[in-house]
Amino acid sequence: MKTPHVVVVMGVAGTGKSTIGPLLAARFGVPYAEGDDFHPPANIAKMSAGTPLTDEDRRPWLDAIGDWAHGRAGLGGVVSCSALKRSYRDRLRAAAPGVVFLHLSGDRALVEDRMSHRQGHFMPTALLDSQFATLQPLGPDEAGAAVEVTGRPEEIAERAAAALETLSEPAP
Repeated sequence: MKTPHVVVVMGVAGTGKSTIGPLLAARFGVPYAEGDDFHPPANIAKMSAGTPLTDEDRRPWLDAIGDWAHGRAGLGGVVSCSALKRSYRDRLRAAAPGVVFLHLSGDRALVEDRMSHRQGHFMPTALLDSQFATLQPLGPDEAGAAVEVTGRPEEIAERAAAALETLSEPAP
């Protein structure tokens, strides 16, 4: 990327946002922010109990991520955020107009397998169906790229970086 974008690494739980995000940030020489760290404690408690978040639950979380992205405008950065719905991405774009999205996508079986092997994360596999049901892939008018999550993390990050490097310069 010539001029640093702020990249939102998006997708359902278990696609590797927290693994690929730092790899991309290191490659581009920009900071990484873990989207889960922006959740208020009530959201984490809800998800830990197997209850999907509502749009109302997500608003303060999306606004906090949007504020971070806005503060990185022109400087670049990478942040993970499921950003499953178009309306969520619109909210992030309203806060940080130059943001671009990297959609990490994979089939349900692969994602569930990955989720079942990770430890210490609050998101149970029981919420995976609701994540896939909510997911609205990037539209053709949305700045970003989609990358399959097959292969090693370094391979996925390489494909992601190549896809992001083809995007146009961010808005001033």
